[in-house]
Amino acid sequence: VQLQASGGGLVQAGGSLRLSCASSGRTFSIYPMGWFRQGPGKEREFVSSITWAGDVKYNEDSVKGRFTMSRDNAKNTVYLQMNNLRPEDTALYYCARGRTLVAGRMTTDFDSWGQGTLVTVSS
Repeated sequence: VQLQASGGGLVQAGGSLRLSCASSGRTFSIYPMGWFRQGPGKEREFVSSITWAGDVKYNEDSVKGRFTMSRDNAKNTVYLQMNNLRPEDTALYYCARGRTLVAGRMTTDFDSWGQGTLVTVSS
């Protein structure tokens, strides 16, 4: 499966961006999908994941209440709507497909990764 993330860019603090991740796989709809991010000098961090049915988990400490993940199985695409962005949200954002049918939070729960899209939030 190939994943193509897009939608990153430069935005001022308080602004919004919507990331998209398109999948080439024919079995997209049955697998959970996830968003992770990696800031400068930091480890890759869980952002959110979504099951085939649309149940979403978030990193409550950092993004809950500001980010919304969704999926459109007809378009083989997942989205991450990011509102009220902060400078600490600056990172390379990756989408990934779940290794099993259970939506996890660890990088090891996902086995196919996109190339990442850069989000930069200025203060």
